[in-house]
Amino acid sequence: MNSPLEGPRGPAIARRWFLQQCGVGLGAAALSQLLAQNAAAETNPLAPRAPHFAPKAQNVIYLFMAGGPSQLETFDYKPQLAKHSGSLPPESLLKNYRAAFIDPSSKLLGPVHKFAQHGESGAWVSECLPNLARIVDDLTIIKSMNTDAFNHAPAQVLMNTGSQQFGRPSVGSWVTYGLGSENRDLPAFVVFSSGSKGPSGGSANWSSGFLPTVHDGVLFRSSGDPVLYLSNPPGIDDECQRDTLDTVSTLNRMRLDATRDLEIATRINSFELAFRMQTSAPDLMDISNEPQHILDLYGAEPGASSFANNCLLARRLVERGVRFVQLFHEAWDQHSDLKNGTMRNCTDTDKACAALVMDLKARGLLDNTVVIWGGEFGRTPMVQGDVADGRDHHPNAFTMWAAGGGFKPGTVWGDTDELGFNATVDPVHVRDFHATLLHQLGLDHNRLSHKFQGLDAKLTGVVPANVVNGILA
Repeated sequence: MNSPLEGPRGPAIARRWFLQQCGVGLGAAALSQLLAQNAAAETNPLAPRAPHFAPKAQNVIYLFMAGGPSQLETFDYKPQLAKHSGSLPPESLLKNYRAAFIDPSSKLLGPVHKFAQHGESGAWVSECLPNLARIVDDLTIIKSMNTDAFNHAPAQVLMNTGSQQFGRPSVGSWVTYGLGSENRDLPAFVVFSSGSKGPSGGSANWSSGFLPTVHDGVLFRSSGDPVLYLSNPPGIDDECQRDTLDTVSTLNRMRLDATRDLEIATRINSFELAFRMQTSAPDLMDISNEPQHILDLYGAEPGASSFANNCLLARRLVERGVRFVQLFHEAWDQHSDLKNGTMRNCTDTDKACAALVMDLKARGLLDNTVVIWGGEFGRTPMVQGDVADGRDHHPNAFTMWAAGGGFKPGTVWGDTDELGFNATVDPVHVRDFHATLLHQLGLDHNRLSHKFQGLDAKLTGVVPANVVNGILA
């Protein structure tokens, strides 16, 4: 018989042995309770956790418009750009500026769609977004976003992980790492993808990186089985599967007791979650039981695969306590055919985005759910080279909006110069936005960390980031 002092890697003291043999009095009782809590956390690594301070929000729905929507055709109206359309940009605008996607000989291009002011806030919104225009007073529009990257994959990864380097944890993973989940029957972090293709950054956009893999985003399909291979194969019934899982779980728990390897806890949780999802997921995905007026509100169709269906499913997920839902719609890379492409993308997404905000608000869910809309960067005020109707990548200025979760509604924050080239008033970097989002969830971005390669790694990294208090209610 092995000594309780012998572990798999040499001498070690087993916690249970120490408690049984050495625990006495009130100290033993306290230690027993602590170990029980630790054991529960190890076997359910997504158990709810207390935030650092009182949160304004509990859930997030992130509508990621991959490809880089043009702020100049959506929310950032520039009459001076229209006035000087067709002329060369002033030399001072591009002086000392170097980027692969800026050609100094490219002429300025005015907005290709009409704008009008809406709501009590008087926010300018393009004709392409009539539904969002009607709820503009529920939105917090940030016109002064800026980033460090101007290629799709690194810019998307930066927007979603805080770093251009692949292998870092995504914002959704950090949120579930900090807060856990309120639903044991569904993943804590769910991802949908629509549009002409998947995001350029691929699964790195929802990876858990160096965090435990239980915090990975789980990619759902909006039709058929939500996750591949979720159904039992022929000849395997629920009783047989339950017996198999119980046996495998027993072996895994024995190994977990011996090694305390949290990846084993992730494996146990994944097997059990998959078993429970066989019941919970089909019910979640069946939107045919939604009232017809709700389906019409979103433009959703049962059995179809669409951005509208994904938005409705996102509402159903947060209703069930799923912590973070992210929708990728990769279609916004308008290097040419800007006018038609922008209108097409807005037609595909505008109605469902507005419906999601309205539906959450009507159900009393918007107060504790943050809805985010935005891409990885903006577009240039100039045409792309010799193309008459296209804009190139631009990191210096772009627009995002947020709704709910303690963000200040009916607010337009920041501004760009008269041509829309640089964020000039109250600029908000990607890191600042991440810090602000975590703050609304009750998480201090400086305290939410994980030891990695000897460092206390954070979503916001080592460069200073600031919570943007001006956009918070």
